[in-house]
Amino acid sequence: MKELFDIFIRSVFIDNMIFAYFLGMCSYLVISKEVKTAFGLGMAVCFVLSITVPLNYLIDKYLLQPGALSWLSVRFADVDLSYLNLIIFIAVIAGTVQLLEMVIEKYTPGLYLSLGIFLPLIAVNCAILGGSLASD
Repeated sequence: MKELFDIFIRSVFIDNMIFAYFLGMCSYLVISKEVKTAFGLGMAVCFVLSITVPLNYLIDKYLLQPGALSWLSVRFADVDLSYLNLIIFIAVIAGTVQLLEMVIEKYTPGLYLSLGIFLPLIAVNCAILGGSLASD
């Protein structure tokens, strides 16, 4: 039980991407005037992180790494697409943020209006890209 508590404390306070490296703090500092909008932006960032980091990891492992395409055919065993990882990661993050923006606009228009320009800025949030690049 103590090990689980230690893992929880480390993941929340010590090894947390935002607290440890201060990635993506600019949007939090600007939007934190009201608790509702700050909470909404925080939940949106957590949702995007939880979708894009595992997805980018799988894309990197099974498509972009040297020799990763060998599961398709022996001819593709020498293909190295690792130079595309940054642009692919950004495309996945931007697509996920666009879908999230459409869902928030449809189901919570008040939050959508209060977040304003900061919702699309999640796509360029360095915390999400940092999480994807750290999972390599």
